[in-house]
Amino acid sequence: MSAVDDRALAEAVRRVTAVALALPEAHEEDAWVGVRWRIRQQTFAHVLPIRAGRPEGHARAAGTDGPALMLTVRAEPDEAALLLAVGVPFVALPHWGTMVGLLLAESPDWDEVAELVTDSYCVQAPRRLAALVDRPSAG
Repeated sequence: MSAVDDRALAEAVRRVTAVALALPEAHEEDAWVGVRWRIRQQTFAHVLPIRAGRPEGHARAAGTDGPALMLTVRAEPDEAALLLAVGVPFVALPHWGTMVGLLLAESPDWDEVAELVTDSYCVQAPRRLAALVDRPSAG
């Protein structure tokens, strides 16, 4: 990726980190590519670059060889269906169930990203922890 793409990746990681680490017991770690945020052993958000057609499954789902930047989140089945019905920037990730990819454009809607990350945490977290979260979409 170019320096501009590296800056976009760093900005996306910074923004998602601010939301994700405010959630109970969430932690950040380097992933096989990019950075992911987890609750216990469950990944609830993952920011990754798509470069030269890799990772292949993500590039194929996004319909691009890159450079591109993707956020993956989990959603309730009905919510995943609604997001995927919108189409791009939302993409289905085959073989990953209710995981939804969001292609992060040049100027992402960071409020929407925060809502998606928070909702994804609540899907993956134990009920006791999810109940502690003030969900943006709940109001």
